[in-house]
Amino acid sequence: MPTADELISPDSIEKLARVLGTTAGPASRWSAVRESAAALGPLALSERARAVRDALIQDLPGSGAYTAAAEVFRTALTDPGFSGWMIWPVTEAVAVLAVDSARPGDFEDGLALLTALTPRLTGEFALRTFLNADTDRTLRTVRTWTGSADPAVRRLASEGTRPRLPWAKQVPELRRRPSVTVPILDDLHTDTDEVVRRSVANHLNDISRLDPVLAVSTARRWSEDATAATTPAVVKHAMRTLIKQADAQALDLLGFAPPSTDLVVTGPELRSTKVTEVDELVFGVDLFNDGPAPVRLAVDYVIHYRKANGSTAPRVFKLTTRTLAPGQRLALERRHSFRPITTRRHYSGEHALEIQINGRRSGKAEFIVDL
Repeated sequence: MPTADELISPDSIEKLARVLGTTAGPASRWSAVRESAAALGPLALSERARAVRDALIQDLPGSGAYTAAAEVFRTALTDPGFSGWMIWPVTEAVAVLAVDSARPGDFEDGLALLTALTPRLTGEFALRTFLNADTDRTLRTVRTWTGSADPAVRRLASEGTRPRLPWAKQVPELRRRPSVTVPILDDLHTDTDEVVRRSVANHLNDISRLDPVLAVSTARRWSEDATAATTPAVVKHAMRTLIKQADAQALDLLGFAPPSTDLVVTGPELRSTKVTEVDELVFGVDLFNDGPAPVRLAVDYVIHYRKANGSTAPRVFKLTTRTLAPGQRLALERRHSFRPITTRRHYSGEHALEIQINGRRSGKAEFIVDL
């Protein structure tokens, strides 16, 4: 993943000042924007966006009035160079000024300006400011975007309203009422653009973490009226968290029945019961369909990580999805790393591994992590 310095970088902000100086002039006006580029060093990505946003508002004509800002940014859109990661702080400035404006119509005009800016990068993060200011008012406008001819705008409708959008500020109302965005997803789940459909699936996956029943019922409606050949893939991706969590309704929706005694599971077998920081846990599992009918399998594995207090916590990882014909055998092998990562701290001591098939766990094998 690119670093913050590679995205909202001093070079990109200097370029932003040059573009604004060329299109909206005079060049000397954008001194605060230029100065903000020198102060980005210790800041995380979203903090960089906010710092440059504040500098933009300081430099904009009209004492930071929304109407003046909108004119500047719409003029800048005539320059093809007005694009890339410099757009994030611009959209943030638009959102703050439009929401804070007392002038009738500026709220909706700010949303319209986001749709003009989003093809240059994305307006999904700035949309959260509108949603936090007035969720229902914002969603009424966003719903109209699902009919846009521009896939970037249609994606903005889905992505910007996700309850758990990465890198973005939280919108408590979307978590409290996850059903309010389902009409947007209903409009877009058969979209012709794969990127839009991917956003829809990720959005419904977010909802599944808040309201599994709502997520499954929505996916089931789509599946029962599957007029588009792409719907099964959207539903499968949307249900991925619930499948890992062994949710019975999600498993049933995707055709993963509880495994019968006809499925013979051997393993997991560990290559070594001791793992170090430079090693990998290598394990195998053998599956055999001893029954008379094909079986559809969602095969995952569960690592029971040791915590600082000595207890363990499970985390599920995807292994494969297969259909085994009668008499068919499937041998699987996987490597799992315990190298240091930023999202999880590893602790020495006893861990365990299980195989999970269609939500049922079996074959617990213990091993030692020595860091």
